[in-house]
Amino acid sequence: MRVLLVGLGGMGNCHLRNWRRVDGADVVACVGADEGDKKRASDWGLPYYSSITDACSAEAIGLVDVCAPTYLHKPLVMEALANGKPTITEKPMALTVKDAQEMFDAADKAGVQLYVAQVLQFTRETEILREVVKDGRYGKPLDGHFERLSACPKWTADGWMLSKHKSGLIPYDLHIHDLDVIISVFGKPETIKATSCGGADKPYREHYRFIYGWKSGLHVSAEAAWFNACIPFTARWRVYFERGCLVAEDGVHGYGEDGKHTEFDISDPVTVSAGTNLPANGWFYRELSHFKACAEAGIPSPLVPRERVLTVLETVEQIERITG
Repeated sequence: MRVLLVGLGGMGNCHLRNWRRVDGADVVACVGADEGDKKRASDWGLPYYSSITDACSAEAIGLVDVCAPTYLHKPLVMEALANGKPTITEKPMALTVKDAQEMFDAADKAGVQLYVAQVLQFTRETEILREVVKDGRYGKPLDGHFERLSACPKWTADGWMLSKHKSGLIPYDLHIHDLDVIISVFGKPETIKATSCGGADKPYREHYRFIYGWKSGLHVSAEAAWFNACIPFTARWRVYFERGCLVAEDGVHGYGEDGKHTEFDISDPVTVSAGTNLPANGWFYRELSHFKACAEAGIPSPLVPRERVLTVLETVEQIERITG
């Protein structure tokens, strides 16, 4: 599979490192936006193009991988689809349900697949949570809590992540990871409550707290923040069941009412340095291997289906209406 990499920033670098470990995949060219990108392409030993159309005209491309900033996803994806190429786009795929639907419609019209890189679906932690909920070993889930906390991401180029119109801010950029997992495991929430707070001098809210509810009686809370503080990045969750508790923090631990402590194996056979503040992991390798296999078969992804992508974005839009 000959891959065109679009976007040469941190996520582009992460994907490139992982593509180079995927059997049968070859990143053959890249698309960037400026002289810095052109130099980076040279450092990576890749032909550089200023547009997807130019790259597709010059190279035999089998798959386009869009790793550009969020506000560029839609135009770049639409260009890739117009060239008839199956396409991967980083999360969030778009900042509105309307734009996301138009992107999927364009894929249908082109007769190719569009994949959305919700990478947590490819972690062992999420896989274990799905298994434990499905097999009922601890009974039915009663309550959960998810956290995704970070210092303010001031390090992004031109500060684009701190612009609502470019990143969507915390609900779209940060919380969408946990929300995708929550909806994939428990289904679409039937009630939503949310609060947010932040300094008066900030053009965005710094901390969000969410409570999702289902008619079954299950409640799941979540926190997401870009704190005005030097807190280390924190991502963890806890789910309480009728007969036990499952905790993802420094591994995944099951605590049964019978006194049995289970330490689950979260190791991956292949791990790759992400080139970011994330530790070496197998998440992106598994994700890209999965999308490659789906693209070769011409099928949608069963792990990140279109319907759930749209449901997640609909939920984020509802959060935006609640919190302003």
